[in-house]
Parts: sequence; structure tokens; C-alpha cells
Amino acid sequence: MKFKTPFLITVIVIVTGMVLSCENKINLIPKSDLLSLPSLTVKDFKTVFNDSGRLQLEMSSPLLEQYDNIDFPYSEFRSGIKVIFYDGKTEPVVSVTAKYAKYTKTNNIWELKDSVVVINENNYKLETEVLYWDQQKDLIYTDRFVRITNEDQIMMGTGFESDPRLVKRTIKKVSAIIPLKDEE
Repeated sequence: MKFKTPFLITVIVIVTGMVLSCENKINLIPKSDLLSLPSLTVKDFKTVFNDSGRLQLEMSSPLLEQYDNIDFPYSEFRSGIKVIFYDGKTEPVVSVTAKYAKYTKTNNIWELKDSVVVINENNYKLETEVLYWDQQKDLIYTDRFVRITNEDQIMMGTGFESDPRLVKRTIKKVSAIIPLKDEE
């Protein structure tokens, strides 16, 4: 079988055009985009910490995102968090809830935001919009408005410092103390 030159040239041009028109269209993800993604994502997160077989705390969140591939690694709880501290006891000594939380590993600081509520074993209830917990100093604090309620009174003010159990607490600028029970 003998091919004519124009036919052969046409076939070569078509095959060459097909080969050259095919390109590898793999989209590479830039490294900076990869670093912005969480290194760990957990839905319906729940963990329990024990020390020498004694319950210390339970922590839960609908979503945990951990970012480890950056200069200042952190964990973020964008859908809220609930922590119950037991301190080796059977009943909770403190419970904490917030609609947002962030834990920065390099300085061991927790940042809680949006509807933060802390309740201790004596039923003191702290409410604020932003609260920080410095684990190294064992100190919780805020520069925002706080409201502390117990069975006897409501205390309100701006700025707050305390130990995590709300025992040694200080409101920096007290704006109101409202008694809840009539004095006899």
C-alpha cells in the first residue's frame, strides 16, 4: 500500500497537533494555601483528661481545627466549646462554655469569645464576651464588661482577674452591686 505525500503530511500534521494540544492541566496548590489549611480537623470532638486515674476535665466541641504548620501554632474551636473541670472530684468544680475559643500553644493562652459563661462549685456565675486564661500563671482575666451572679447578689463591672475557680476574684471597675435577698 502506497501513501501519497499530501495524505502523509496531513496525517503527520493532525497527529502532531493532537499531541501538542494535549497539556498537563494539573493545578498545583501554592504552598502558602496549604499552610493556611488546618493540619487536623475533628468533628464532634470530645476528650477526657485524667491524672493518676482521677478525672481532671472533659472538653467537647462540635468542631476542632488545629494549625501546626505555622510559626505560632494554635487550635481553634469556631463552633464553640464546653469544658468541665473536676480536679479529681466526682462533681464538677468549674464549667466553662463559649461560642468561640482559641488556644495558642506557644504561650499557653486560651481566648474565649461570645457568650462566655463560667460557673464554679459554689454557683458563682461569671458572664462576659471575652475571657482569657493564662495556663502558666493560672489566671483568668478580661478588660471587658463582666457580670457575676450568686444566690445573694449580682456584681457588674469592667475588667476582671481571678483564679480559674473564681475564688480569688477582682472586678477592676465595679459599676453595680445588686442584692438579691432582702436584708433582715
